[in-house]
Formats: sequence, C-alpha cells, structure tokens
Amino acid sequence: MANVHPPNPSLLLPQRPWGWRRALLWVVLVALLLVAQVLLVALTLSYEAARAQEHVEQVAAEVAARAKQIAGRDLQGIQGLLWEDPQRPRWRDDAAELLRRTKPLLRIEYRDADRRVVYAVGSPYVSPLFQRIGRDQMQLETELACVAALRQGAQLYSRSYFVPMAGGDGLEVADLCLPQSRSGEVTAFVVATVGLRQLLEESTSPDLARGHELSFIEGDGTRLARAGLTRGAGFYQAERLVDLPGLALQLRVDSAQGQPRLIPNLATALVLGLSLALFAVVILLARDWRRRAFAEQKLAEALAFRQAMENSLITGLRARDMAGNISYVNPAFCSMVGFRQDQLLGQNTPPYWPPEFVDEYRKRHRDRSARWQNDNKPGGNDPRQGFETVFMRKNGERFPVLIFEAPLLDAQGRQTGWMSAVLDVSDQRRMEELSRQQQERLQATARLATVGEMASLLSHELNQPLSAIASYATAALNLLAREADDPQTPDMVRQATARIAEQAERAGRVIKSVHDFVRRRDQAREVIGVDRLFDAVLPLVRLQARKSGTRLEVELPQPAPRVRCDRTMVEQVLLNLTRNGIQAMEAAVPQEQRVLTLRVQQNSPRWVGFSVLDRGPGIAPEVGRQLFTPFFTTRSEGMGLGLSLCRTVVEQHGGAMDFVNHEAGGCEFRFTLPVDTSDP
Repeated sequence: MANVHPPNPSLLLPQRPWGWRRALLWVVLVALLLVAQVLLVALTLSYEAARAQEHVEQVAAEVAARAKQIAGRDLQGIQGLLWEDPQRPRWRDDAAELLRRTKPLLRIEYRDADRRVVYAVGSPYVSPLFQRIGRDQMQLETELACVAALRQGAQLYSRSYFVPMAGGDGLEVADLCLPQSRSGEVTAFVVATVGLRQLLEESTSPDLARGHELSFIEGDGTRLARAGLTRGAGFYQAERLVDLPGLALQLRVDSAQGQPRLIPNLATALVLGLSLALFAVVILLARDWRRRAFAEQKLAEALAFRQAMENSLITGLRARDMAGNISYVNPAFCSMVGFRQDQLLGQNTPPYWPPEFVDEYRKRHRDRSARWQNDNKPGGNDPRQGFETVFMRKNGERFPVLIFEAPLLDAQGRQTGWMSAVLDVSDQRRMEELSRQQQERLQATARLATVGEMASLLSHELNQPLSAIASYATAALNLLAREADDPQTPDMVRQATARIAEQAERAGRVIKSVHDFVRRRDQAREVIGVDRLFDAVLPLVRLQARKSGTRLEVELPQPAPRVRCDRTMVEQVLLNLTRNGIQAMEAAVPQEQRVLTLRVQQNSPRWVGFSVLDRGPGIAPEVGRQLFTPFFTTRSEGMGLGLSLCRTVVEQHGGAMDFVNHEAGGCEFRFTLPVDTSDP
C-alpha cells in the first residue's frame, strides 16, 4: 500500500507573482470581450439604421416613380382631348370624366390661339379654383409655360404657384400647357391645372402614408405640398427629383421612425441579450475563479494550520484504512511509541503491539465495522467510546494508553477507515496510585488525630469503671477477711464480683469502639442501614457529650433507610460533624441549652439526607467561605482536615455537603448519600 502523507501546505499556497498575471489576463479578456460586444452592438445598430435609411430611400424612389407615372398617364388623357372637337358637347363630358378619374387634375381649360380661356371644366373633388382671385390675375406662370411649349412644340409644365381657396386655405398647383396645331399652325391650347398635394397623395399608398411624411419642396427647403398620416421625425430622410416636362419637383420622404433606440428590434435585442449573458458568464467565472483562489488559499492555510496543530499536539493521532493498515500518524504518536513515521505507515501489524496481544488486537479491529453498523440500532455499541489498552515502546516497555476511535468518512459519507486519538495514561495511572496511597495515609492520620483529641475523654471515661472496679475489689477483700464472723459475706462478695465484671465490660466496650475505628481499613462499598452507622459512632459521641454536658437527640425514620457507602469513611464524617457541633456549644451556650440533634430524612427516592444541628453561635461569613479548605481551622489545636475530608468523602459517593445558619441560633451541616436501589 502506498504511504499517505499530508499535503505540503507550501505547495498549495498561491504564488504571489502569478496573482497579478492572472488578474492581468482576466482584465485583458474582459477588455477584449467588451470591445467585441461594443463593436457588435454598434454594427448591429448601424446595420439597423442603414436598413431604415435604405427603406426610406426605397420609398422615395417608389413615390417619385409613381408620381411620374401618374403625370404621364394624365398627360396621355389630356392629349386625347386635343384630337376632339372642342365645339362639341362631348368634349366637355370627356374632360369631366377625365377629371373624375384623375384626382391630381383639378381643372382643364380650353383656350384659343391667343391663350384666352374659352371654357373650363373643374374637378368634382375640390372647390372651384380662382374664386377668390380671378384666373386672369393668376396666369403669368401659365402664359410662360404656353409660350415655352409653343416655342418648343411640346407640352410643358409651368412653375408651381399658390391658389387661395375659400376658408383661408389654398393649394399649390402647376399648369400643364398643351398647344393644339392644325396644318402646322397653333389653333388652340389645352391647359390642365395639376394639384401637387393631390399628385403626392395619389402617388402614396396607405401603408407608406401611415409611416412616412411626403413633401414636395423647393430648393431652399420650402414645403409646397404634404401627404402622409403622420409627422416625420426628421432622422431618416430621402429626397428624389420628380422630373416633369418643364418642371422639376423635389420629393422629400421623412420617416416617422425617429432616432434608433438601443433595442430597435428583436435582432438587436438578441445581440444585447447574448452580450449581457456573455458578460454575466464572464463575471460568474471571474467570481468563481476568485472564490476558488480564495478557497485554495484558505485550504492551504487550513492545512498548514492543521499540520502545525497536529505537530504541536501531545495527543497521538493515528489513521487506519478498513484493512487496518496505518495511513497517518502525527509526531506525538511517533514520540509516544518511539518509532519513526516511515516505520509505521503501511503497517498492518504495528511494531508497537505487544507480541502477546497481537491476536487480540486484530480481532478487536475486525469487530469495529460491526459495531459501527450497529451504532444507530437500539442497543448498539458506539465505537467512538474510549477504551484502554497496552502499547509497547521501541525499547520493549509496556505502557497503558487510552484510545478514542471514530469512523473516518469521506465527502460522500462512505467509511474509509478509522481515526484514533491516543493518550499515554502511564503517568496518570502512577499519579492515581500515589493519590490513593496518600488518601489512605490522610484518612489514617485523620482517624489518629480524632483518637488523639479524644484521649482525654477516654481517660475520663475509663477512670470511672476502673475506680469502681478498685472499690469493689477492696470491698470484696474486706468481706473475705471477716467471712467467719458474718454469714452473709459470701452473698456480698458475689455482688461485688458482679459489679467488677460489669465495670470491666464497660471499659472494654469503650476501648473496642476506639480500636475498631482506628483499625478499620477496608474501603469497599457496602449496603448498610443508617441505624447501624449511628450505632457505631454514638458510643464515641456520647463520651464527649457527657463530658461537656450536651444532650443528644437522634431522629431516625423507621424503618431506617439503607445506603451504599464506604462504612468507615461515613462513620468518620458523622464523628467529625458531631464533635464539631459539641465543641461549638462548649464556650458559647449554657449547659442546660446544649442540644445536638442527629437527623435522617428520605429526601427523594434516590438520596438520603443526613443533618447535624447544634445550638451554637453559627459560622461567620468570612469563615464560611474557607470552611472546607484543607488546613483551614479556627482552633489552635486543630489540623484543618476534618471538614475538607468530610466533603471529599461525600462527593466521592456522589452526594453533596453544605451548611446553613439558622435564624433562631445554631448551625446545621447537611450531606446526602445514595439510596440502595437493589431489590431486598
């Protein structure tokens, strides 16, 4: 199996010289895309503008051609009238029919050889011309056109002129003069008045009229006639020359479509949309690149930090694959077992396994997968729970370790192996053993100190039975000396001997209580009734109570609850608390008020509460803050270990200990012990 090493963080850190180069490449790419898209949009807009202008040019050419076509058609119709006899009524009818068919023709006049109007026919579509101003006052342009037509021998148009109409309106018109010749001589003239607006409207289709404004203009831009249903925007314009015989009309077509919008049509919209989408993609790619670069940098920093953290840990880390091969160890683990990393990676049977435990350790590893699969099942074992085992250093030394092992999962949640945190607990085990030994010595010292403090009580208590024994012995000797004189002497000797035996038994009980308390060393937990705990300590408590004149009150429920505890240590707790209570009342409380109460209550189904109440002055606040501190005492002859040891013993049993001052006087020390929950 290939060795798995953590990645080198220095290879993952982004090199600074490449940072600005990558940024420059992105700037160039964005600039090129921006230029390309701007040119594409500009070309699209230019193309659309060219199309619109081309359309206007096409419309202008189409209207100009149509106007010339209409003018030519009208010319043919008028020429047909030249061949008819104007004296006949039919000529007028034909002229009226021609005016009805052709809207641009507004008036047809028949004139004699001197160009005087003989008769005229008007168009049915407009009001009669020359009503406000007579025809004889508005025929200068007509005369000039007829003279020129006569000279050239062809039909000619006059220059346009304005004819006022009723209502303040007017029309721009032009006259078409056709000379009539007979045998080479001009005999008459036919003059047709053409309306420029009507000619323009006739030349424009409805579709063109809806989107364009069409005008005949002069060279200086003066508008002569206009057609169209809308006003031109003045942006797309085209001009064409309508060249008629003797008259040149300038046609202007002005599109109603104004300056092109940014999105004039669907094609431009698609181009802009694609451009924006491309820019959005580029921006997203740039952001993604930036995030990836940032993520790579953070990943490299995280890997470097993790590597530094793992190298600085004093906890050994070990990774194994599903087959049990070691894939990773940190320096702390190598230092713990004494082997180098290359000596451990890829090993299926690690050299730090003691030879006598190899088979057991392999079996334990095979059971890991089963425990992991049952982890989420009811009653399944959690493989992440710590367990203790034994490793072997390179020098052969065995040492205990505590291992916390958890499944190693990949990004898809699949298990790829096991990750272990290994703690060397050899120093901890040595400290625990040393602490246990010190605790035993401290307990023995505390018991001896208690017995030492009670030595005076023992001497006082033993003096009474010993004095009684001596008195009864002297009396017995005296009775035996006068046995012959007094027949009742044997009975009195027997009574004295019985008294001697009672007092000797009393002294023996006192000595046995002290002996049992000092010599008891077994710390095993046992189930015991609370009444038996009290029976063991009350003889010693009564010794001191009688000396100080203190009255004892015991409040014990019936039946007495049973607790699981270390009997010797709990008895010492009770003895220390009762002795402290008696001593607290010796100097501050009158003898008749000295009462020490021992109380037991079933506080809950799981706990039994013990209370020792005195009627002393209580505990000052500044003393109470340090009361359970080791070696703190308010008595010159005390060691300061009693209350500290009491709290330690209670907490080792899972209980709690505290005290409270009562307002009526006195102090109460309370502690709890666990109830025996096993079936009786």
